[in-house]
Amino acid sequence: MRWSAVLHRTLMPLSSRLSAPVLGKTPKRVTADEAVSAIGSDTDIYVHAHASTPTELLDALCKRVDTQGLSDIRMIHILLGGRVPWTDKKYIGKIRSNCLFLEGSLRPLVKEGNADYIPIFLSDMPSFFHNRSFPVDVALISVTPPDDLGYCCVGVNVDTSLAAIESAKKIIAVVNPKMPRTYGNTVIHQSRIDSMVEIDRDTYGNPEGMQITEEELKIGKIIAENLVEDGATLQLGIGAIPDSTLLAMKNHKDLGVHTELLGDGVVDLIKSGAINNSKKSVMPGKVVTSFAFGTQKFYKFLNENPMIHFDCCSWTNHSDVIRANSKMTCINSGIEIDITGQICSDSIGKAFYSGFGGQVDFMTAAATTYDGQGKAIIALTSRTNKGKSKISTTLTEGAGVVTTRAHARYVVTEYGIASLGGKNVRQRAYALINIAHPDDRERLEKEAFQRLKCMPSP
Repeated sequence: MRWSAVLHRTLMPLSSRLSAPVLGKTPKRVTADEAVSAIGSDTDIYVHAHASTPTELLDALCKRVDTQGLSDIRMIHILLGGRVPWTDKKYIGKIRSNCLFLEGSLRPLVKEGNADYIPIFLSDMPSFFHNRSFPVDVALISVTPPDDLGYCCVGVNVDTSLAAIESAKKIIAVVNPKMPRTYGNTVIHQSRIDSMVEIDRDTYGNPEGMQITEEELKIGKIIAENLVEDGATLQLGIGAIPDSTLLAMKNHKDLGVHTELLGDGVVDLIKSGAINNSKKSVMPGKVVTSFAFGTQKFYKFLNENPMIHFDCCSWTNHSDVIRANSKMTCINSGIEIDITGQICSDSIGKAFYSGFGGQVDFMTAAATTYDGQGKAIIALTSRTNKGKSKISTTLTEGAGVVTTRAHARYVVTEYGIASLGGKNVRQRAYALINIAHPDDRERLEKEAFQRLKCMPSP
């Protein structure tokens, strides 16, 4: 088969130079203040993301900015966990974030012009570090304690970290015994690290007991019962809709996982045997992911678990790798969708809200799988918490299109499924209006007629 030849020639999991020891070099064991003491003005800094955010180093850096009058510190990162200390107004003009994906505390800074947002596919991020388009003078990271041979692990956040670390001139790490030691492309030898700061705290994550609404439960059930087959390979992230979908898959068989982001929802299905990865074409027997975020209980499940394979997002999100999976079923979400199938996922009107992430990577590949059985799914509730329809005649002014109308195949709300593949605009409008909230449908039909000059129809 074509996918098999391609996979085995060029797309086996990536290897990293970071596992090779540097002879005669050992890291300095220092305090956080000592670790950042060599950082000066006009410096490009990579910050390890999400669960792995090294807050102790960020606090020490901000303290150094305060005491030494540093300026023009440029931070590049995906989502950050914990506090982001430079959101204080006193750091404006001194520390500036380049956000590859936005989170709550940095949205106001981007909106006010005091931080920047980079629209980019997750699969592309490592290449920009490798070719120095994203320069890195210093990488601030989190690792596990070294083992007897001196090997540390980057834990639950491989994503872009390996590429950034490889390109960095200097590497500073917090060493946390509570960081899960994970399998896959996750190893860095301690001799590659310049300075180590020992800490002991819980890895950043979600609280126990996420609430799922009735609408989200309905969406999960609709997806599980109508769009997920036995033997499917799943991509889905974290949050209420992915978790509700997983809850509804208890009776499925031989499911596999190939995703960019892994959350708590998979654990019960793995323990019950519903997820066993036996039918996967790529790395059968393994759950494949690039990073993970969840509860402390989830992190204990990941610790030294050989079933979970972590790898660089340039591989997990590579279109040919995704296409090679059997029955690849990708479930993503959106903020808003218009009646032609344009999906906005990174902004609310003119305000940047999140980022591209891997949605387009997976949506594109799932619709063009080598076995012809992939499914590209967008799931969202029909209305916002404030009662505004998420299905609109035209996108809100300023809203950005992440997934184009040509990529949209299945859209799911609590009212059903709109199948858009191969449909003309009139048919798409009809299908999408039929899964809008009932109280919004008459208005949407009238607006659709005004826009299309004909009535939406099947």
